[in-house]
Amino acid sequence: MLEKEEKQLTRDCLAMALEAGAEKARASLSKNTMNIVATLDGEVDKVTSCLDRSISLNLYVDGRYGTFSTNKLDRESLRAFICKAVGTTRMLAADACRDLPDPARTAKDASEGNELGICDPAWRGVTPDQRIAFALENSASSVKPGRSCSSVSLPPHTSPAQKTSPEEHVLPVAAKGWKLISEEGEYSDSEYFNYVVDTRGLEVLHSETSFEFFTELTIQDTRGRKYSGGWWEAAPLLKDFHPEKVAPSALEEAVMQIGSKACPSGKYRAVIDSEVSQKVLNPILGALNAFNIQQKNSFLTDALGKRLFPEGLDIMDMPRIPGEACGKMFDSEGVATSNHYIVKDGVVQEYFVNTYMANKLGIAPTIEDATRPYIPVFMREGFRTGDGSAFIPAEADRQCLMSACGDGILITDFCGGNSNPATGDFSYAIQGYRFENGKIVHPVREMLITGNILTLWSGLLAAGADARRCRAKLTPTLAFDNVDFSG
Repeated sequence: MLEKEEKQLTRDCLAMALEAGAEKARASLSKNTMNIVATLDGEVDKVTSCLDRSISLNLYVDGRYGTFSTNKLDRESLRAFICKAVGTTRMLAADACRDLPDPARTAKDASEGNELGICDPAWRGVTPDQRIAFALENSASSVKPGRSCSSVSLPPHTSPAQKTSPEEHVLPVAAKGWKLISEEGEYSDSEYFNYVVDTRGLEVLHSETSFEFFTELTIQDTRGRKYSGGWWEAAPLLKDFHPEKVAPSALEEAVMQIGSKACPSGKYRAVIDSEVSQKVLNPILGALNAFNIQQKNSFLTDALGKRLFPEGLDIMDMPRIPGEACGKMFDSEGVATSNHYIVKDGVVQEYFVNTYMANKLGIAPTIEDATRPYIPVFMREGFRTGDGSAFIPAEADRQCLMSACGDGILITDFCGGNSNPATGDFSYAIQGYRFENGKIVHPVREMLITGNILTLWSGLLAAGADARRCRAKLTPTLAFDNVDFSG
């Protein structure tokens, strides 16, 4: 919980800054309490509990600007720190473009901190014994033979989308063709607060809780070759947290890599799993940032109002969905967020422009960045699902898109590579599966995809409805045509 005294101390920082000679200031208090239980091969390896608390200051002094932070939060230490910070700022170069945001743009509806309903009171009731139980009982190494848990004993190269319910299968620590040799896991839960005030009357509070479980494991096949798999689940509310899904998913990811091989180089249809599809969205979001545009490091300069993406495609920012992780009512400046279009019907609607870049470029400010980008269901005109229908159902997942594509390569991981922010050219190493007639045939390895981000998106065939709600970016499974693969 954020105490009244902590809020008052943060507000007092503004008064101290003005007394020391600052003209304007913003103060931000961050407080994070986290508990961690790490496991190794099904046994507790480390238990950690930590509290991180700090105040960040943005100071505007004689036309100059400086940012500072400290975790020494007693009043006298803060006063001395702020006096030194103001003095340091006076030694910096003047920058007339630096300013606090217009109060008309700042959030007025974020005073309580839990307006989105993502700070769970149940967090305070979780005991140390329960945390250890979460970590151990959901570890693959701790599952005993005969316990119902997962479908990872499916025949090799069966599509994960064809899995049946977990209760119908047994999770063995060893199975035909492989054995589990190591596993690292981590359960964590946290409570986070961010309180922001400035000398123009801003006062906003954000609070959230998080429950997370992650495991990474290694298996070995009969020829001694090793394969790794990992998975994680997270939720802001304890009632929505499902750690039991983690070990089966991680094991399945590892098992299905057995027998991997490269495919011949060429153009294929590519289906990019929702777990990793944000990789091809991130360059777009970066190119729309005004800082990159000002630095001439963006392939989307002069893109505003132009149709650069397929007709019918929308990309939205959805930071205000109640009850979902990663939502936020305001950005780091305190500017109010909103649910809105970034790209609408293929047309670029906005750049991400904070107060500084707005003054620098002489354009209207918007928001500093996409808080929770979201891609709704999309299907290119003329593209058909596997049964010949002209639309993708609301429950469309990667199996639906593979069936619609027929033949191609399913990408389940990116293993390195880069994208040039100035040109949009990219080269990524990938891991995944060759599929034919919508069915997985074999795993693939040692392959690259190359091209240009705008060219890639111009070949978008469909976007599913399976974005993982625990992620900051709500990117579903995506299907693209004519992607260059090299083996």
